[in-house]
Amino acid sequence: MTFNFGTKTVEAAFEECSGDGLMAKEPMLKFVAVDRDMPEKRGPEARRGDFHEIYAEFAEAKAREQASRCSQCGVPYCQNHCPLHNNIPDWLRMTAMGRMEEAYQLSQATNTFPEICGRICPQDRLCEGNCVIELAGHGTVTIGSIEKYITDTAWENGWVKPNTPSQERSQSVGIIGSGPGGLAAADVLRAAGLQVTVYERSDRAGGLLMYGIPGFKLEKDVVQRRIDQLEQAGVRFALNTNIGTDLSFDALRGMHDALLIATGVYDSRDLQLPGSDADGIVRAIDYLIASNKKSLGDEVPEFDSGQLNAQGKRVVVIGGGDTAMDCVRTAIRQGAQSVKCLYRRDRANMPGSQREVQNAEEEGVEFVWLAAPRGFAGDPVEGVMVQKMRLGAPDASGRQTPEVIEGADYVEPADLVIKALGFSPEDLPGQWGVEELQTTDWGTIRADFRTHETSLEGVWTCGDIQRGASLVVWAIRDGREAAEAMLTYLDASNLVAAQ
Repeated sequence: MTFNFGTKTVEAAFEECSGDGLMAKEPMLKFVAVDRDMPEKRGPEARRGDFHEIYAEFAEAKAREQASRCSQCGVPYCQNHCPLHNNIPDWLRMTAMGRMEEAYQLSQATNTFPEICGRICPQDRLCEGNCVIELAGHGTVTIGSIEKYITDTAWENGWVKPNTPSQERSQSVGIIGSGPGGLAAADVLRAAGLQVTVYERSDRAGGLLMYGIPGFKLEKDVVQRRIDQLEQAGVRFALNTNIGTDLSFDALRGMHDALLIATGVYDSRDLQLPGSDADGIVRAIDYLIASNKKSLGDEVPEFDSGQLNAQGKRVVVIGGGDTAMDCVRTAIRQGAQSVKCLYRRDRANMPGSQREVQNAEEEGVEFVWLAAPRGFAGDPVEGVMVQKMRLGAPDASGRQTPEVIEGADYVEPADLVIKALGFSPEDLPGQWGVEELQTTDWGTIRADFRTHETSLEGVWTCGDIQRGASLVVWAIRDGREAAEAMLTYLDASNLVAAQ
């Protein structure tokens, strides 16, 4: 595929600019002369033994070199395909020129947590996968690694400051849930001077960022320093507070001028198959939370007893998304005897990041494609009864529908089976006794997708509990949008009160 700059190809435009013209002024458009390069990745043997991140940091020279490969195209597909519409070409240009603090300011302007997105976003499906020079066959710019480098450099140099308001306001906001959406909203609302309290039912803030994502993708000190920064700015965190049990929803509405529901979705989808109640068959969320808590130094009886510990076991993970990848790679690090991932479609149709699949394979995970469970043997579990599949005609979504191959069943030995089948919303109206809080047919909270306002006056929502299980970057976007809508509402309330 060749892209034209007027009557010139990309290569011809580059050659013209590489003489005394543009390249003398700006160190950009080097994608022809400079190959794509990722930060050094630790070898599989080394990374199987711990939960540290697997990629090293770019050195400044390497970050500048890789940023200089950006084509600075007039219609930046990378930016268009980023849920936050980050100013990617601009902060790549600043990085290439060595203007790192300016690069950080541009990155932070549209993204509350750029160093987190740089670590865990599936860039191969978003910005990097839609890079113009990738489509032209030159290899994408390593956007995620540079994004991570920019903000890590900012932290090291003290450029990251709490978003402290210039003027305080008396109005208060309550946020239910401290995941990425809730934290992003808290940052925007506190910067505007509102009194912000975040209510979290767990013993630590961070939600999915703290307990759902393993450390080898996102080390927990990276999350904690953002939570600390929010506290320094004046955000209050009420931990171990379960709405509907410790504090009623109606009481919470009476305590605040506005509320944001940012609980995420934690109700695991299940398999209703013969033998599915056997010991040794566990939910992915329980397994990952136990592992993360253990890594944080907590006492975790279910882990110590072996119930949620893969050490020495034959592990089978059922599912094909990013949660399944987190589970298989966690099991490898816990010292499993073997780890297999069953997925009912083929590799090309897998919903998870292909980069994560590659990392898992390098670490020793075996993928069993076109395979689905039809039951479980033994109690405690001894095996998964597997039926082989083939792909048939496309369904309504355009994906080929898996079909059973008759007579091709077999039993996959297993001592621990982890169900990573996705998540559904909890019944919040029922749990909180607020039946007037409207939900969709899927159980998510019904709300305007522009303002995120719910059916209740003064109540907004954001993230997975509104859109269904999705990406962290979408939750950040939703949280920022909801916060802006809440500010508009509270400003109008002030005007009415003043009249």
